[in-house]
Amino acid sequence: MSDAETLLDLRQVSKCFVATDRAEDIVVLKDIDFSLRPGEIVAILGRSGCGKSTLLRIICGLTPASAGQVRYRGQPVTRPVAGISMVFQTFGLFPWLTVLENVELGLEAQGVPAMERRRRALAVIDLIGLDGFESAYPKELSGGMRQRVGFARALVVNPDVLLMDEAFSALDVPTSETLRGDLLDLWLERQIPTRAILMVSHSIEEVLMIADRIVILDSHPGRVKAELPVTLKHPRDYTAPVFRQLVEHIYEIMTMAAGESWASSIGHRLPSAQVAQLLGVLDEINHPAHQGHADLAALANALNLKVDDLFPIIEALQLLDFALVTGGDICLSPHGQAFLDADIQRRKMIFGEHLLRRVPLAGHICRVIDARPNQRAPESGFLRELEDHLSGNEAGRVLQVIVDWGRYAELFAYDYHTGVFSAGNPGGSEIGG
Repeated sequence: MSDAETLLDLRQVSKCFVATDRAEDIVVLKDIDFSLRPGEIVAILGRSGCGKSTLLRIICGLTPASAGQVRYRGQPVTRPVAGISMVFQTFGLFPWLTVLENVELGLEAQGVPAMERRRRALAVIDLIGLDGFESAYPKELSGGMRQRVGFARALVVNPDVLLMDEAFSALDVPTSETLRGDLLDLWLERQIPTRAILMVSHSIEEVLMIADRIVILDSHPGRVKAELPVTLKHPRDYTAPVFRQLVEHIYEIMTMAAGESWASSIGHRLPSAQVAQLLGVLDEINHPAHQGHADLAALANALNLKVDDLFPIIEALQLLDFALVTGGDICLSPHGQAFLDADIQRRKMIFGEHLLRRVPLAGHICRVIDARPNQRAPESGFLRELEDHLSGNEAGRVLQVIVDWGRYAELFAYDYHTGVFSAGNPGGSEIGG
């Protein structure tokens, strides 16, 4: 396909961040290749941390790529360019400006004369469903209306390409569905000048309701795992069997080789899943409706969980050998079933045994505590060790995960006020909360 037939073309786009506090740089994106053509809506789908938002910022020129190139209409993108506009997850409105003034900002930056700015802004405000609220301030608007202002601000500059960074995720479900439907209607009826839309999301159902093509990213680093065309006609029915089959197929793709079955070092990137969440998912899999074997899509629907919520829990259950995932389905392992069948204290013991066997960081913390005369160790030492493998923020996150898991198993205690680990207290209460 020639450049003339392509609006956006990404070739071998990678992004890494230089880490001053660790030996290796943080690779966020690696060798991303795909194109965006006129007349299509493409969705980038992936788990939290796969670099979706970073990729959008590279595409619109807000963040430079470390390697590779983004080309818009055949020209390299090295800074924000006319023709590409973005709607952010957070509304990002200036609270001291009215709806009309917020929408006019982009035109003012382009040097559009005041009368033309006003005409175009009023037209798009009417188009997006905000007629009558031109003089309102953001604090007077609901979340859905504020996001409509965000869409109006992006559309008023007549972009070729509209980028959407999880533009519906901050809204409640009914508001999100209404705004998504209104935007899709404007697109299908050709009432907006945009020639292509590129959106990122963590909701499988959301992208299937809108997109013509889905690019699925893997994580750590983010890379293209699969591309899936969506040929369903609009309007799409999320209850239709073919729609549900696509949902299940995407879950299957996203869980292929998802999560290592064993943590190989203390620096393993533990999934953000609390013990209470693990117990909830295990109980649901064991429910008579599933009988120990559940379709992931059905499980997510039953628990009202999105990809970003469900996948870390699934990864943790695999890591601890409490569940197995194959072909988009999850089933209890023998250890998982034994855990559920046990009483409270026996559950803690089983959890602790698996934690020590399969998560090196847990055993390392226990050994350090045991080696101290007072059986106490400050978290600062463990954070420094984790920062040899992870960024500072990620090291802190991983440590909080192991605190939750280790305290539940009573392998150790942790005082949140002092940040000190101490020996566990089986059968008794723990300090610090």
